[in-house]
Amino acid sequence: MVLQVWETLKETITAYTGLSPAAFFTVLALAFAVYQVVSGFFVSDEVHRPRSLEVQPESDPLPPPVQLGEITEEDLKLYDGSDSKKPLLMAIKGQIYDVSQSRMFYGPGGPYALFAGKDASRALAKMSFEEQDLTGDISGLGAFELDALQDWEYKFMSKYVKVGTIQKKDEEGNKTSEAKATSAEGLSTDIGEEASETKAASPEGLSTNAEQEASAVTHDETSRGIDEKIAETTEKKDDHDVAKE
Repeated sequence: MVLQVWETLKETITAYTGLSPAAFFTVLALAFAVYQVVSGFFVSDEVHRPRSLEVQPESDPLPPPVQLGEITEEDLKLYDGSDSKKPLLMAIKGQIYDVSQSRMFYGPGGPYALFAGKDASRALAKMSFEEQDLTGDISGLGAFELDALQDWEYKFMSKYVKVGTIQKKDEEGNKTSEAKATSAEGLSTDIGEEASETKAASPEGLSTNAEQEASAVTHDETSRGIDEKIAETTEKKDDHDVAKE
């Protein structure tokens, strides 16, 4: 069946073109090649441009990191990526970093989205995604876990911008205030004692002491003079009585 069709086709080509089948297909191939070359001069380059070279739409540039200073852990939760207008923040060992450039990892739907808006030091050290480990408390961690946490911190320091620190808890702050008040009271007492000692050692104090010593000397001299007069009077009386005898 196929051979019959091929024989019929060769006879038709020879009858209508006067060419052998081989010459006919050669001419047909050359004509197709010429068509491709000529059409290349009239067709825009954009039609033949590979998809990989097409210009991708540019995303909006990230705003520069904003320094927040000291904020509480509650305030840090506001920067977990749920609000696209706010920067994406994350803390490690109490230091807050802007990780907005890695939103695909730390933003909503990312593999590390649980860490955003928190101090996840313990979770990073243990590579844990448990809720109880999403905290900055690193007490009780082993040497291996602390080394892993240190590696994370080095990565954050080299890649992201530090924008603040986590504020200490109120209880610690109150203790600090009480300690300051105690120190201030102690300092005031010491200053008062030093002032009293200084006043005692002042010229006025010396003058008072000198007056007291002078009064004491004068009193002694007065008492001694009276005793001497009494003794002289007694001696004169005795001499007078002896002369009468």
